[in-house]
Amino acid sequence: MSTIERPMPPLNADERTTLEGWLDFHRATLAMKCEGLDDAQAATASVPPSGFTPTGLVQHMAEVERNWFRRVFAGEQVPPIYDPQADPNGPDGGFELSAGATLDAALATWNTEVAAARELCAGRALTDTGAFMGQEVNLRWIYVHMIEEYARHNGHADLLRERIDGVTGV
Repeated sequence: MSTIERPMPPLNADERTTLEGWLDFHRATLAMKCEGLDDAQAATASVPPSGFTPTGLVQHMAEVERNWFRRVFAGEQVPPIYDPQADPNGPDGGFELSAGATLDAALATWNTEVAAARELCAGRALTDTGAFMGQEVNLRWIYVHMIEEYARHNGHADLLRERIDGVTGV
């Protein structure tokens, strides 16, 4: 039984509530996919040549949250988390594990970025924009993109978890 509450997205709500509901659902799903794993399990890659690990996915999603909400939407000049020398306008990264990387540390960093994203979006209209690749991108587009990003990586996390300990369907 999971200790993580995964909110059911509303079935009949306004657009913003629906988008935020689905994003929170997928955020909680990622946390649930990692629940109960120790650091060795969470650093276990799926199947060669893939280097995907649960910890790496959490780190990656922390980078994605930072990129889309802080850099793109809010215009903050913040460096990448896991490779400060990386191009902040390049791929989101985070998949590689440094020596001593832990799942708890990755989850704490990810939770910090999720909290920052929620704070930056509170009270903002879905039509408010940030800058991406020299163009305006609105919050609505960012929410939809984040939902699909989490959905794709939660599928990866499901396969990783099944390979590690047989747990499925979380």
